[in-house]
Amino acid sequence: MTDLNLEQVRDTMVAVAHEAGRMILAANPADIPSGTKLNAVDIVTEADQAIEKMVAMKLSAAFPSVAFMGEETYKPGMKLGPEPTFVVDPIDGTTNFVHGFPNACISLGLSIDRTPSVGVIYNPWQDLLYTAVKGQGAFVKRGGGSEPRRLPLAATPRPLTSLGEALVGVEWGSVRDGPNFDVKVETFRRLGASKETGGAMVQSMRSLGSAALNLAAVAAGELDLYWEGGCWAWDVCAGWCILREAGGRVVSGNPGDWEPEVDGRVYLAVRGAPSGQTEIVEEFWKLMGDGRMDYSS
Repeated sequence: MTDLNLEQVRDTMVAVAHEAGRMILAANPADIPSGTKLNAVDIVTEADQAIEKMVAMKLSAAFPSVAFMGEETYKPGMKLGPEPTFVVDPIDGTTNFVHGFPNACISLGLSIDRTPSVGVIYNPWQDLLYTAVKGQGAFVKRGGGSEPRRLPLAATPRPLTSLGEALVGVEWGSVRDGPNFDVKVETFRRLGASKETGGAMVQSMRSLGSAALNLAAVAAGELDLYWEGGCWAWDVCAGWCILREAGGRVVSGNPGDWEPEVDGRVYLAVRGAPSGQTEIVEEFWKLMGDGRMDYSS
């Protein structure tokens, strides 16, 4: 697939994302039947399924040799392979969507050799479009008539100094008991606690309700870090590409792994900065102590 034109892929993904956005805006969540995949907070709607079907049809028609992995058609045991693969979440932030909270998006990624190579994230309520192609930078565009702005948004990004000066993205996730949940809660406590009690006392924590939009916010420089466990490849593939092209990086959300797999399910995203990326990752990992998340089963 060396002849795959990544710019053409991006442009097709943008067109598909806008069509998905129109479908999202036309839907009335109160009237859409919904079910649950895992529990009462792991929601799937008919809109998710209809959008993924449209996306799969459009992308497969344009690029028939590219494989497809989508949240709503995923089967247990599927793994992301080296072959070019579209990695798609039709509505990332379904809980926000169901509640009418205007912070959800469609996330379209292309993985090649298990590396995020094209990313498109579109929030239709805010008409906010993030795009990136490997080696060509990352951009954001708000509104149809505006010019794309290169990410990160700051002309001169600030160094990363310490967790105590950081704004950190976090999410509760859909599993609210067991050892992984305990690690999350304890890490949240340590992030927020005063330095006198052994905490980092971060400036604050934010939950946008969408992994893709959390990653986009880190790429933009609006969040300093985003720590996550339990996500899937379709939640992070597009945002990973956008973040990397904005000078950021993704490491494991568990200490010690600097090169996690896209489908590793445990992530720590760090914004682009002239200095301090390595140091703040190590500070975060140290804060976790013996805590480790494990989503292998």
